[in-house]
Amino acid sequence: MAIISGEAVIQSLLYVIIVGVCFGLLWWLVSYIALPAPFDKVARVILAVAAVIILIGVLLGMAGHPVVKW
Repeated sequence: MAIISGEAVIQSLLYVIIVGVCFGLLWWLVSYIALPAPFDKVARVILAVAAVIILIGVLLGMAGHPVVKW
């Protein structure tokens, strides 16, 4: 069983905040440039899937089993 240190939690929290701000800006940009209907939906789905994969990677990385080793 992995022990999660306070330092790892703080680093992960900062990482999630920074990535969240980046994804928020990208989400705003997609709505701001007003893509046509099919492309708008595809862009939003890609952003949502990427956000979920990154969050899962952060949570698994805290437990010692990252999805992707950067």
